Amino acid sequence: MSEAVAIDVHGLSKSFDGKRVVNNLSLQVPRGEIFGFLGPNGSGKTTSIRMLCGLLIPDAGEGKCLGYDVIRETAQIKREVGYMTQRFSLYEDLSVRENMDFVARIYGVENRERVVDASIERLGLGKRRDQLAGTLSGGWKQRLALATTTLHNPKLLLLDEPTAGVDPKARRDFWLAIHDLAAEGITVLVSTHYMDEAERCHRLAYLSYGHILAQGTPSEVVANSGLTTWMVKGPNLNQLAEKLRGVSDAAQVVPFGDALHVSGTDALRLEAALAPYLMQADLTWTRTQPGLEDVFIQLVSEAVEETG
Repeated sequence: MSEAVAIDVHGLSKSFDGKRVVNNLSLQVPRGEIFGFLGPNGSGKTTSIRMLCGLLIPDAGEGKCLGYDVIRETAQIKREVGYMTQRFSLYEDLSVRENMDFVARIYGVENRERVVDASIERLGLGKRRDQLAGTLSGGWKQRLALATTTLHNPKLLLLDEPTAGVDPKARRDFWLAIHDLAAEGITVLVSTHYMDEAERCHRLAYLSYGHILAQGTPSEVVANSGLTTWMVKGPNLNQLAEKLRGVSDAAQVVPFGDALHVSGTDALRLEAALAPYLMQADLTWTRTQPGLEDVFIQLVSEAVEETG
């Protein structure tokens, strides 16, 4: 395994109570990369991440994480992983600094006071160091959780839907901090439902029913989707959407602000099917690049069809 690769696994599978949750997962993640896992609830995102990080033993498959075997050397992997859960799990009646000092003691961090103070400044918590954690906003709580997760200098961060319920400004600031950590060489695995967060990942994988349906950079996922999208603007869009949903080869008709996105998997057939509407003077049609949301909606639809 190259030193430049943080994760290199092949054929990982996991079942619970006879149900296959992850099936034949294979991927490589370079060091310092932010790798996103997307998919509906129950798609296998969290199970996949936990197997990659040594927190869960796969039933089948092989590979390494941070140079350690994901089956036989999980204890070594865990020591180099920082795990941030969706739910805030620190003590709300302790201050920011008291929480961080407590966690540093648990990890046995050397030069604890210096490391805690440096982490407080690094994550922009200096003005809130003496504030009770329970009085922080959701965004600052997430930033505190991230600070404590990195106290023991992990090489790999596991973030499970880290910004759920956080306002857009706080989410953007949080992701700036994530990119700063990645620039220092820390590898990040993150699960998210937000398309704007998916676009902030270096690469991503979309899972459904335990299978990876798409993998690559955000632009590669869109380019390889085979999806063609038209944007239409005009009056009475709700009525138009109902009509367009009856058009053959229009796999998706989705409102986007003051427009509709109409997508299909065959460009020529979709254009032919839309021909009567393209001629309407009160409608403005534009060929547009499909977005990640368009692609993932299509992937979900195809996965549902395949599973019956």
